[in-house]
Amino acid sequence: MEKITTMQRQDTKRVRARLANLLQKNDLVALEVFLEGLHPSDIADVIEALDRKTGVKLLRTLPSVLASETLTEVEEGEVRSSLFSSLDPEEAADFLEKLSDDDAADLLGELTSSRQDKILAEMSNQEAIEIKDLLKYEEDTAGSIMTTSLVSIDGTVTAGEAIEVVRKKGREVENFYTVFVVDNQNTLLGTVPLDDLLLAEVDESVENLVEPIVASVLPSSDQEDVGRLISRYNLVSIPVVTNEGILLGRITFDDVIDVIESETTEDLFLFSGLSDDEDIKGGPLETVQARLPWLFLNTMTASLAATVVWWFRDEIASATLLAVVMPVVAGLGGNAGQQALAVTVRSLATGSGPLETKEPRVRKELVVAFVNGAAVALVVSAAASILAIGMGVSVRLGVVVLLAMWGNIAMAGFAGSFIPTFLEKQGYDPAVASTVFLTALTDLTGFLLLLGIADLML
Repeated sequence: MEKITTMQRQDTKRVRARLANLLQKNDLVALEVFLEGLHPSDIADVIEALDRKTGVKLLRTLPSVLASETLTEVEEGEVRSSLFSSLDPEEAADFLEKLSDDDAADLLGELTSSRQDKILAEMSNQEAIEIKDLLKYEEDTAGSIMTTSLVSIDGTVTAGEAIEVVRKKGREVENFYTVFVVDNQNTLLGTVPLDDLLLAEVDESVENLVEPIVASVLPSSDQEDVGRLISRYNLVSIPVVTNEGILLGRITFDDVIDVIESETTEDLFLFSGLSDDEDIKGGPLETVQARLPWLFLNTMTASLAATVVWWFRDEIASATLLAVVMPVVAGLGGNAGQQALAVTVRSLATGSGPLETKEPRVRKELVVAFVNGAAVALVVSAAASILAIGMGVSVRLGVVVLLAMWGNIAMAGFAGSFIPTFLEKQGYDPAVASTVFLTALTDLTGFLLLLGIADLML
C-alpha cells in the first residue's frame, strides 16, 4: 500500500487525486495507511488543497483526535471556518473536547454566536464555561491565546507534597513546562523548576525553592508584546495575571510562534501598502478586492506630486534639465525614507526591555539623513552643473539641485522615523507608515523643493 513521505507530500496534485479516489471508494483502510505517519500540519496542507466537501469528508474519516489537531493546523481564515462550520454541532463539540481550551476557543471564535451556542450546548458544562471565559477576551490579546490549563502548587506545602500534586495535575495538563507557586488566594508567588523540586528533601518547604517571576502579562496585553517577552527572556511559558497578581493562565512558546508569524505577515503587508486582511491563498477576486483600494489611495497621493509638476510647468518648459533631475531627487529621497522607516519599525518592534535605553530615534535618523543628504547632494549637484554647462544652462542649476536633494533626503529621514514613532505612541501599528504614504511625501517634497527653488533662482 502506498504511503506519503514528507518529500512526496510536495506533489500536491498527486496526493489530492489519490485522496479523492480513496474517498470516493470509501476505502477507509487504504486511506488510513495512506496518511499513516503524517503530522497534522501535513494533513492540513492536503485538506487546504481540497474542496470544502471533500475536506469535510476527509476530516470525518480521520480518528477524532487526529482530525481535531489537523483542523487547528489549517490556516486561520475562511477555509478553516468553513470546514468547521460544516460539521454537525455534535461532531464539532467532540473535536473541541479533544483540544486544549485555547485551541478550542480559537476554532469556536471564528463562528457566529448562534453557531457557537449550538456547539457549546453539546459540551460538558465545565468545558463550555472554560471556553466561554476565553472567548470574552478581545482578539490579539494575551487573554485570547492563553490556556487556563496549568500546574500550580501552594507555597506552604513541602516538596514531597508538591510532587504528588504535580503528578496528579500533570496527567490532566498538556505540555506543562513550569510549576507555578501560588498562595491561598491564587496570587502568583513565583515558579519552581521541576529538577529543584525532584532533588529537594521531601520535607523541605516549597517557599525555599521558589524563583521570582521573570515576566508576566495582563490578559489585555497585546499578543505581540507577549512574543517579545518570551523571545527576550527565552521563556517556555509566561503567566497571565490580573492587576492584583491573581494567576489566570499561561501562554506557551508554541502559541507565540504562531503569533509572531501572524504579526510578521501583517507588518509585511502593511509595510507594502496592502491590507492585512488579504489571504495569501485566496482567489484572484479576493486579492483584487484587497489590493485595489490601496492602489486607488496611491493614485490620489501620487496626484498631489503631479499637481506640483503641473503648477511649475512653465519652469520645466524653460529648463528641460529640471525634468531630468526630478526623478533622481524624488527617488533618492524615497530610498532614504524607506531606510529610516525600516530601521525605526524594526527598533519599535524589538524594543521591549524595561531597562532599555530609549534611543532618540527621530533625532538620530535626522542627523544621519542630514549627513547622507549632504554627501549625495554634492555628487548629484556636481553632475547637474556639468550638464548645465554643456547645455548652456545657468550653472546655478547645480545649486538648485544641491539644496533640493539635501532638503528632500533630510525630510525623508525625519518622516521615515517620525511617522512610525508617532503612530506607536498613539497606540497604532507603526507598520502602517507604509511606502505608499512615504513615497508620496518624498515625491511631493522633492518636486516642490526642486521646482520652487528653481523658480526663485533661475
